[in-house]
Amino acid sequence: MPENRGRGGIIYLLIIALVIAGIFFIVNPTSSSVKTVPLSTVVQQVKDGVVGSMKVTKNKLDITLADSSKEVAYKDTNENVYDMLEKAGVPKEKLTNLGIEVLPTESSDFWLNILISAVPFLLIIGFFVFMMRSAQNSNNQAMSFGKSKARLAEGEKQKTTFKDVAGAKEAKQELFEIVDFLKNPLKYTALGAKIPKGVLLVGPPGCGKTLLARAVAGEANVPFFNISGSEFVEMFVGVGASRVRDLFKKAKRNAPCIIFIDEIDAVGRHRGAGMGGGHDEREQTLNQILTEMDGFEQDTNVIVISATNRPDILDPALLRPGRFDRRVTVDAPDIKEREEILNIYAKNKPLDTSVDISRIAKTTPGFTGADLENLMNEGAILAARKNAKVITREEIEQAVEKVTMGPERKSRILSKEEKKIIAHHEVGHAIVAHLSSNCDPVHKISVISRGMALGVTWFMPEEDKHLYSKNKFQDEIASMLGGYSAEQIIFGDVTTGASNDLERATGIARKMVTEYGMSDLGPITYGEHDREIFLGRDFGHMKNYSEEIASKIDSEVRKFVEKGHETAKKVLNENVELLKKIAKDLMEKETLNSEDFLAYFGKSEKHAEKIEGDKKAKPIAHPTLKISNIKGKKHA
Repeated sequence: MPENRGRGGIIYLLIIALVIAGIFFIVNPTSSSVKTVPLSTVVQQVKDGVVGSMKVTKNKLDITLADSSKEVAYKDTNENVYDMLEKAGVPKEKLTNLGIEVLPTESSDFWLNILISAVPFLLIIGFFVFMMRSAQNSNNQAMSFGKSKARLAEGEKQKTTFKDVAGAKEAKQELFEIVDFLKNPLKYTALGAKIPKGVLLVGPPGCGKTLLARAVAGEANVPFFNISGSEFVEMFVGVGASRVRDLFKKAKRNAPCIIFIDEIDAVGRHRGAGMGGGHDEREQTLNQILTEMDGFEQDTNVIVISATNRPDILDPALLRPGRFDRRVTVDAPDIKEREEILNIYAKNKPLDTSVDISRIAKTTPGFTGADLENLMNEGAILAARKNAKVITREEIEQAVEKVTMGPERKSRILSKEEKKIIAHHEVGHAIVAHLSSNCDPVHKISVISRGMALGVTWFMPEEDKHLYSKNKFQDEIASMLGGYSAEQIIFGDVTTGASNDLERATGIARKMVTEYGMSDLGPITYGEHDREIFLGRDFGHMKNYSEEIASKIDSEVRKFVEKGHETAKKVLNENVELLKKIAKDLMEKETLNSEDFLAYFGKSEKHAEKIEGDKKAKPIAHPTLKISNIKGKKHA
């Protein structure tokens, strides 16, 4: 901003100079057609009688000849024109007949000349002023380099309150007590309670941590400073600590107040975890934060609220009581909370009567608040694309699929053979999952390309799940390998389309062995999974198991994957004709929903009763927890 103002000053000076120069040329016009002649020529012309008239202005002679042509001559300023001509020998009768007009000298010419003469000096002075201001601004920037960049939230037109935050009841309760403590301190101090020093909001991205902080800013009648953790650290050592000191100094002047530090893991990482030593800039900044939050100074009435989705990498000294007294988990919403969130984001959107918010909430497990907001927004955009006045159930269904897998890519043209492989691959997933007792119901099968997937099989969980059993994982692996097995059985060959399925199946099997204790190796975890993100520790970190155990782990992983493969092949071999029939219909229709798929098994199947009850309201796909798809590596 100061640099822009300096440039603007120079531009203004140049404009003024151009205006003055223009005025000068208007007042004193010069024309290339006017000839300048010496005085001797003028005297001779007067003697010859060819001069019609003459105007005298100071030392300038504007001469008009008899043929109307013009000339200019200059004389001595103090010499009279009549005396000059008489001395030159011009007869008096010639002077008498000569029309000489002496013009008065205007005072404006004097000031104009002064002003024009001053223009260069004004430009020089303006240049020096600009240089001095630039130096002063640079000095101010250098002096304010260690100042905090925290913004004070006050006077916002649209304040966010706790009413705008759906779900997260426990988190809202914890933060409401903080706000209430600031509004009614006597209510708590009378019981000997002290104001909490800090609250740490922990949860996955998009679950509403920053939204909760904005709600606190809207509810609290105290100053609210907000800053990101990355804004503390600069390239110069000591700047982060200086900014922390300045931030808390401002906060103490405005106490009681609240400081919100978003993404505190940017400066709150575990000390000694990186490659830097004790002089590391982040460690210096963290040390200053620790001192300011709970050092020698007490009763500062400054509350620190921080948010992070990586609590495992924070320094233990930052997490102890006295610094962050409360650790609030903001997790993904459950079905009831999803319904409340959807109602908030649907307030300003005209929904058709066919849209059932509770149904959307039921069929979107795993969606965060940000996902649900994006879902409703995409639905509105799809409706606007059709020039519709309301958002219907169809747009919401398409929005769910678009948010999860990307838009349909109908422009991707597949050959008949490729489409046949994709159809059998996807139906293989669906049949194995349907005939396994622990897999989620099949919701939709499609051979329409979406994103990087050439085909997709959706599984819709019947309810939110938090615990997974060994049998469920084994059925999941078998379902993932259903497409791979279908290709083997029908075509006697396999394609690259199963690469994502194999990767996910292997990942689940390895976690069953190394993390969940579900293998023959016993109830032991292998590997320090909570420390793998630290590059510095990895250099000096050894695996907590031997090479012999590593070989056994690989063997157990292979055992789980091969068992799933054998199960998938057995199920598909027993239903190979059904596999071909469903794949043939899928190639023609391109998409089969749950009702179409279950019709091949009859209404007596385990999911028929559920589908029968949902005929009036078509379920909405949600492939967040589990999507089996065939990737397009082969066709890239």
